[in-house]
Amino acid sequence: MSAHAQPTLTPEQYLELERAAESIKSEYYNGHMYAMSGGTHPHAIIIANLIREVGGALKTSPCTVASSDLRIRVSPEGLYTYPDMSVTCEKATFADDQRDTLLNPVLLAEVLSKSTESYDRGFKFAQYRKIESLQEYALVSQANPLVEVYRRQPEGRWLLTGYEGRDAICRFDSLDCSVALADIYDKVTFEGDPIPPRPAVG
Repeated sequence: MSAHAQPTLTPEQYLELERAAESIKSEYYNGHMYAMSGGTHPHAIIIANLIREVGGALKTSPCTVASSDLRIRVSPEGLYTYPDMSVTCEKATFADDQRDTLLNPVLLAEVLSKSTESYDRGFKFAQYRKIESLQEYALVSQANPLVEVYRRQPEGRWLLTGYEGRDAICRFDSLDCSVALADIYDKVTFEGDPIPPRPAVG
């Protein structure tokens, strides 16, 4: 979230401005809009892989997967933001008839970066926990093959399970599906990975 905030706005004013913007996305919290920054190439690849693999695993289920084009609302006065992936498994409900602000995700995922990791782990997770429908929150590293899944427990606590290494299989209980980290990190090169050999010429 950028430190440069606009003058105080109502949620309705924010939505009007956001819907009129052609290419820039902004979050909203407590009366202010905050411009969101773009991601790196690996960040974009991981998001695309994650959405493809989870969407494929849910192809025959009633659940639907959405990209960061879809805004979610924590509460009318609270955070409005664009998670890297959101999943609904019941009929999607929206803030209004524009159907662009989701209210009832069952799973949200964020791909971490150096500039957003503390925000995604801290403030954003604290906000996401207020969404009654949310059952799981996934944090996907782009520094190494690691997916951390926080699951809501019956008594309200959140239990963390980590899946690490390209051979690991990540389980999403709320979706009743599993995804291989090898697929989430397909074509992603980490610092220290061996350089693949060049193909022979001729």
